[in-house]
Amino acid sequence: MRRRSTKHRDRGTCIQRSGQRLFEKVIRGLSTTLSPRQDLSDALRLERGNVLRLSIAQALAGMNATVVFATGAIVGHMLAPSAALATLPISIFVVGMAFCTLPAGAIAQRHGRRLVFMLGTACGVIAGLIASLAVVKASFWLFCLSTFFAGVYGAVVLSFRFAATDCAAPERRPRALSAVMAGGVFAGILGPQLVTYTMNLSPPYLFAATYIGQAVAAALSALVLIGVKLPLPSAADRTGGRPLGVIIQQPRFILAVTCGVVSYLLMNFLMTAAPLAMRLCGHSQEAANLGLQWHVIAMYGPSFWTGRLISRFGASRVVATGLGLIGLAAVAGLFGIEVGHFWAMLILLGVGWNFGFVGASAMVLDCHLPEEKARVQSFNDFAVFGTMAVGSFLSGGLLSAFGWNALLALALVPLVLAMIALAASQRRLAARG
Repeated sequence: MRRRSTKHRDRGTCIQRSGQRLFEKVIRGLSTTLSPRQDLSDALRLERGNVLRLSIAQALAGMNATVVFATGAIVGHMLAPSAALATLPISIFVVGMAFCTLPAGAIAQRHGRRLVFMLGTACGVIAGLIASLAVVKASFWLFCLSTFFAGVYGAVVLSFRFAATDCAAPERRPRALSAVMAGGVFAGILGPQLVTYTMNLSPPYLFAATYIGQAVAAALSALVLIGVKLPLPSAADRTGGRPLGVIIQQPRFILAVTCGVVSYLLMNFLMTAAPLAMRLCGHSQEAANLGLQWHVIAMYGPSFWTGRLISRFGASRVVATGLGLIGLAAVAGLFGIEVGHFWAMLILLGVGWNFGFVGASAMVLDCHLPEEKARVQSFNDFAVFGTMAVGSFLSGGLLSAFGWNALLALALVPLVLAMIALAASQRRLAARG
């Protein structure tokens, strides 16, 4: 057992160094992609400034979800009255995301996104403080309350991607959206490291200091968001546009929501259970943290290219590639329960989620007018996160009852259905010429 732990530590150190090198390349790439030139128009300067700030805020705020997914099932397993409830805190995190989306959209439509950002950040700070208190008090239900606030914050953070498109020209919206998502690369590096280096700082209260760090990261993201300049809603934004019921009946919108739901549902379904499954298979917390770190990097790293791929090949093809990669992730997990199998599964799952979710988000942008954006985007996220909540809650019970392989096999069912729907849609478009 000691040899195995040493082997995993050495392998983890090597991977961590590779991650640091990737981190440096990403920094250079982000600055090159987003740094304004002297001859740019004021509108383009504003667009790129907003994208850069939102990317940085995404990096800091994204640590919120990383910390919850890295620790939620473990703390839940420690505090829950039943093993079947181990992943309930993460399910409540997703419920918080779904609960927030429609009210956040209504506030943004009436008062602008800035107010939503500040309210969301306040929830992020509160979430970290309550989680730390819950660990000290050994209160499972208080911990669940903290993850609800974290979920509210998480939904606001994911709206950064749409905010980046508010000042972007139509042809640059996919790139603006994916550039902000790329900020999650840093969250993928910083979040697991925060967990690793703070989890034992306040013995005997595991992760108590980690959650304080989570609150600090949320506060820092608020400082960055102050510099984001977005237009206030006009009278047309508040009252104009088609009824929501008409918009959501569009076949293109239904397909976009379906692909977004399946991509996020399966990613969350497997990622929620993976840290606990690794622990039950005898792997260390450090190995689980490294796996999650590379998973989050894989989730957001491709965003530097996803926007370009969407512009070149179309959102539907990018989504299809993402769904295929998620299927490969499930197959990789079925090959074994060694650390390498878990890591391969998590990395493929992350890349697949990126292509599937970012591509589906780009499809949503094609389904609404400018004055309809807040309502349509918030409804899309409500559908995605509401479905995720069901999968997140089921994952803990299914893992306890049937095991890790059953979860992987079950994930293939909605995946195949989504790919069939996407292929049918493409055939209809081709038939129309």
